[in-house]
Amino acid sequence: MTKIAIIEDDPVISQMYRMKFEADGFDVQLANNGERGVDMVESFGPDLILMDLQMPEMGGEEALTIIRKSEKGKHIPVIILTNLGEEEAPKGIRGLGIHSYIVKAELTPRQVVSRVKEALGV
Repeated sequence: MTKIAIIEDDPVISQMYRMKFEADGFDVQLANNGERGVDMVESFGPDLILMDLQMPEMGGEEALTIIRKSEKGKHIPVIILTNLGEEEAPKGIRGLGIHSYIVKAELTPRQVVSRVKEALGV
């Protein structure tokens, strides 16, 4: 079963995406901040990460920097899922090997699932 890590601080949004992905047959785990997300990636070993940028305790850019330094995390596709427009995103995020950048308000959850399937080739 394909594993998806969702690192998102808004519980309503993370649960909504969890339900959509589980309905499509994915194994999903959630983390509500970047620090927990880093730990989850190490223990869960996801096939893809959906990550918000603005989170408490540790933001997405810092979390992704740490994930990319780990053996497990260096090659996992990452899709940024945020409300920040690309021009507002931290400049360093580009150098961290993100697969794509999605503004939450621009796509439905179903469209996000489609993008993830596309990224995974499933």
